[in-house]
Amino acid sequence: MIGLFSASIFATAQNDPNPVLTGAPFLRVSPDARAGGLGDMGAATSADAFSQYWNPAKYAFSKSYSGVALSYTPYMSSITDDVFLLNASFYTFLGQEERSTLSASLYYFNIGEIDLTELVGTQIVNTGIAKPNEFSFDVSYGLRLSDTYSMAVTGRFIRSDLFNNIDDGTVQPANTFAVDVSGFYQTPRHDWNNFEGRLRAGFNVSNIGPKLDYSNSEDNAAYLPTNLRLGVGYDFIFDDFNTVALTLETNKLLVPTPTYEKDADGNEVPGTRYIPNKGVVEGMFSSFGDAPGGFKEEMQEFNWAASLEYSYNDVLFIRSGYFHESPMKGDRQHLTLGAGLKYNSFGLDFSYLIPVSKTNNALENTLRFALTWEFGGETSNTWDY
Repeated sequence: MIGLFSASIFATAQNDPNPVLTGAPFLRVSPDARAGGLGDMGAATSADAFSQYWNPAKYAFSKSYSGVALSYTPYMSSITDDVFLLNASFYTFLGQEERSTLSASLYYFNIGEIDLTELVGTQIVNTGIAKPNEFSFDVSYGLRLSDTYSMAVTGRFIRSDLFNNIDDGTVQPANTFAVDVSGFYQTPRHDWNNFEGRLRAGFNVSNIGPKLDYSNSEDNAAYLPTNLRLGVGYDFIFDDFNTVALTLETNKLLVPTPTYEKDADGNEVPGTRYIPNKGVVEGMFSSFGDAPGGFKEEMQEFNWAASLEYSYNDVLFIRSGYFHESPMKGDRQHLTLGAGLKYNSFGLDFSYLIPVSKTNNALENTLRFALTWEFGGETSNTWDY
């Protein structure tokens, strides 16, 4: 089950791909429609109600005091209709000084229903139905350290029940905890030639935690998708009604790269690729130099994305983006389109993904939806930023 599910995300038609594999891969899927229209990015985009997933430090720059959001994402919709992701997020400022924030989110991945059978004599007997699923729940605290910079720390509980209703004594649901550390930088509006501008930058190191253990065996435990995300953006504010935001982002899994066993002469032995068993911290730091292909393969492990977002009077939003992953590491390459509408405190966003590589994408030709509701009044960010 784990291998098949990973293959659905990372499979590629190249001769010798070497993707970095992890447990709970649903944690790498963009949960919201706004980011889905921006090339699946969010570390350095402007704050919104879904910032909990991308960079909860952004909440300190939110224009509303509180907000909630809900999104629905069909998954592998071209072949099934019962696999989907749900995400619900909440944030609020603490106190009247508007320097600290509290936020939380629930992310649920339903993998559908599977008929379980076994061979009894010469007959195939139905033994029940499995409903594999995964979910995470997290809580973040953010603090504005200066007028232009904030940081946040996140605690997350993760449960992966891929073998639901299978009781053979060798597999079990996997539970673990993880933490994120994130930061966000945003300048006030400033004059730039014939218009105003605003610079944004952000980072997030997410899912730092123990492995997922599906079988009470350290040798078979799966790494969490520990990830480094870096982004930078600029808002071109032409007047009080028209703004164009340009954002660039890169991310890398901080997980050991599968490698080969070596013979007595130090040569790689074909067909012996395995995932090194390392501690969490050791695996994170060694991931910057453990690729069998050397520096070239290390660079292939960095995904990148670019996006444009046009907003009119903070009411109408038009979005586009591009995401690129090396063919050696999964070959996810796609264009994204999106739009958003906001009326008073309510918002509706949707996005659409168009693959541009030959590898199948689980989200190709999928329309994603998200709803947001902001309440509690405006913050000082509305006037200063």
